[in-house]
Amino acid sequence: MHTLVVYESMYGHTRRIAEAIGEGIRPPGEVRVVRVGEATGELVTWADLVIVGGPTHAHGMSSAGSRKSAVETGGKPDGWSEMTLDPAATGPGIREWLEDLAVGHGKRAAAFDTRIKAPAVLTGRASGAIAKGLRGRGFTLVADPESFLVDTHTRLVAGELERAATWGAGLAAELVPAGSR
Repeated sequence: MHTLVVYESMYGHTRRIAEAIGEGIRPPGEVRVVRVGEATGELVTWADLVIVGGPTHAHGMSSAGSRKSAVETGGKPDGWSEMTLDPAATGPGIREWLEDLAVGHGKRAAAFDTRIKAPAVLTGRASGAIAKGLRGRGFTLVADPESFLVDTHTRLVAGELERAATWGAGLAAELVPAGSR
């Protein structure tokens, strides 16, 4: 199974989650984890499974304005949070990538996000909008959208990387026949 994990990340947390998902999937197949600006149509065509994730901004997917604000915030030291800007933070986002994505013709997909640890009704979830975008482009979702959590100091909550790897392994287990592993 060929899996493509596409991510958008502002401060590196979504990238780390994407990498953990890829590690969880890796044993039964080939996995490529790429930032959204590198997710070409050829890579999407190559993949049997496309997993897409990004940070939650203003209750949903990032926009050009919310990414600009995140870049500005990331440049301000405040002494208590991990606000180091991801090198790819100034590039395109998942929202724009989905708008330009070719039709998936039933290709399998899954969506994830990172968000503050609080009820989703308060924080929103980018993964729901990502899933909707994937379905709208003709992809077939193989799992419910998943959220991975950061605390109010913008640090990954303990155990989230392990949970992401487990989620990835679970996707692979459901999609790869037992005799193929």
